[in-house]
Amino acid sequence: MSDRVSPKEFRQAEGTGDWRVVGDGARANFATGDFATGAAFVAEIARAADEANHHPDVDLRYGCVTVRLISHDVGDVSERDIALAARISRIARGLGIEPTPNTVQSVQVAIDVVDLDAALPFWEAVLAYERRGGEDLADPIAVGPNVWLQQIDAPRTERNTMHIDVYVPRDQIDARLEAALRAGGRVVNDDCAPEYWTLADPEGNEVDLAPWRDDSSWKPE
Repeated sequence: MSDRVSPKEFRQAEGTGDWRVVGDGARANFATGDFATGAAFVAEIARAADEANHHPDVDLRYGCVTVRLISHDVGDVSERDIALAARISRIARGLGIEPTPNTVQSVQVAIDVVDLDAALPFWEAVLAYERRGGEDLADPIAVGPNVWLQQIDAPRTERNTMHIDVYVPRDQIDARLEAALRAGGRVVNDDCAPEYWTLADPEGNEVDLAPWRDDSSWKPE
């Protein structure tokens, strides 16, 4: 039996307040202040992960540590991620490290193509990415952003065929939208709001801004 949980179930679980389910997996950012503190935090995360036999993606930078949790065997967040998220947050508090949930986001590159079968092998080769399903490419070392090839019916000569998808927590979407509009952007399409908005910069380059899947009740069967 699968222990997969929905984003809403994850967020409602005890000890997950530092975390947001955006894009692929549950993410948390922690402000460590310096590299040594971050390294000590990562070492404690490693010990906890080994004890749980469940291992997150961890990014150590000067002044911050970013953690992503996902259960690859179910392709989503699970009860195991809830348990490890709560433990990582306890470790952070014990070290005096503060979470910064307002900085959490996930970025994906989207490319519109008419002939998916022709375009997909090119991007797979030039990026040295791995194919995931019929339309997605992923960095095998999980450093670069995912690339999604979206099949369309006909060429779109009036607009770009590449755009960025930015997934942010639902409690940050209003501020991010307002900032983008103040910076000269405009809303191109809000038909699917509040799931996502399509914005354009002053030259027409587009971005989908989406609080997907933060706090959603949806989970795959």
